[in-house]
Amino acid sequence: MPYEPPTHTVERSLRATSGAKTVAGVDEVGRGAWAGPVTVCAAVTGLRRPPEGLTDSKLISPKRRAELAPVLESWVTAFGLGHASPEEIDDLGMTAALRLAAVRALDALPVRPDAVILDGKHDYLGDPWKVRTVIKGDQSCIAVAAASVIAKVRRDTMMAELGADSDRYADFAFGANAGYPSPVHRAALEEWGPTPHHRLSWSYLDALPKWQHLKKVRFSAEAAALESGGQLGFDF
Repeated sequence: MPYEPPTHTVERSLRATSGAKTVAGVDEVGRGAWAGPVTVCAAVTGLRRPPEGLTDSKLISPKRRAELAPVLESWVTAFGLGHASPEEIDDLGMTAALRLAAVRALDALPVRPDAVILDGKHDYLGDPWKVRTVIKGDQSCIAVAAASVIAKVRRDTMMAELGADSDRYADFAFGANAGYPSPVHRAALEEWGPTPHHRLSWSYLDALPKWQHLKKVRFSAEAAALESGGQLGFDF
């Protein structure tokens, strides 16, 4: 069943109801990976007709994504990229790391947007940003779809370059899996252990007895408050 192409409907609504002149679409990639950063793109498109075939990056073949991304980077009014490193993810947790990467992406835009369309149902940006969350926004909103493709291709390229950086990293096949779970990735972890680019608070280490001692545990705010009291809660 073919997907409906994305539109400017949400952007037009924000312009009409809040007077927003500059609206950015924001999407992330890398949330579920074992290695590499979480990457966020903020894209401003205006109300122009998008390039043919634009939709959620996950619905586009890798070959077509690679062709479309540079077209989109030239077509958008502006885009910004932000990353949160594996260390920041381990230290802060994913929600705070996503916000950090998103703020970095928005700050990289030449003009601060008046409103943000955020893919999904959870507003991980919060104040002072004016946010409209849209479930499956990467399929329905042009600016979010553009951000999803740019973010995906930029991060995939980064991970492929990382995988080619040394003989050791080549075993992890980052060029094929982009740091996500795969049989080859798991086998390399069992043999070599995590690299400096892996997230050490992730549960994959629970299944690797040889390397479990490297796992980081991040205390939640509640646990920190109770640290001297006995019962501790953990936020992974």
